[in-house]
Amino acid sequence: MLDHEFMTSVHRCRWAENDPLERDYHDSEWGVPQRDPRALWECLMLEGFQAGLAWITVLRKRENFRAAFAGFDPAIVARFTEADITRLLADAGIIRSRAKIEATIKGAQIFCDMESRGESFTDFCWSFTGGTVLRGDGTTQKASAELAERISKELKRRGFKFVGPTIVQAWLQAVGIVNDHSLGCFRRDA
Repeated sequence: MLDHEFMTSVHRCRWAENDPLERDYHDSEWGVPQRDPRALWECLMLEGFQAGLAWITVLRKRENFRAAFAGFDPAIVARFTEADITRLLADAGIIRSRAKIEATIKGAQIFCDMESRGESFTDFCWSFTGGTVLRGDGTTQKASAELAERISKELKRRGFKFVGPTIVQAWLQAVGIVNDHSLGCFRRDA
C-alpha cells in the first residue's frame, strides 16, 4: 500500500486527523510508553507550556523549545540564570511566559535533586501504575482522572508548577503511561 493510501485509509484518534504535524506526532510518538527520564521530563515541561493553549501551538514550536532549553537537558536547564530567562523571554520561537519558563527551570532543579538522591525520574513516573500501561476504555478521554489528580498532587508537593490534573492527564497519555487511543485507532493495540 502506498504511504498516501495508508494515510487516508487508516483510522486514528479524531484529534489527529486534520493537521499533518499532529497526525505524524500521533502516529509515531503519542501514547508510546516512554521510559527515558529526560524525555519524560521534557514532555511534562512542554505540557506545562501548553496550559491555556492548543497542543498544536507547542508542537509547532517544539524544535525551537529544544534549542532554547539546551535539548531539555535538566542538568543544564537547572543552572539557567536571570540572563537566560531574559533571553528566553525575547525568543519569538517559543511561548514567552515568565511563569512557565521559571517553572521549567525549577522543574529541572527538582529533577536533578531527585536523581542526585538516587531517585530515578522514570521510576517515579511509572511507580503510580506499578510500571504497567493503563488502558483507557477507548471511547472517552477523561480530562482529569483520579490517577492524574494523585500524580499532580505529588508533583506539586515536590515543587513542580503547571502540573494540574488536566496537564498531568495529557502528559500520561502522551508518554504512554495511559493508553487512551480510541477504539478504532490503528495505534490502540500497537
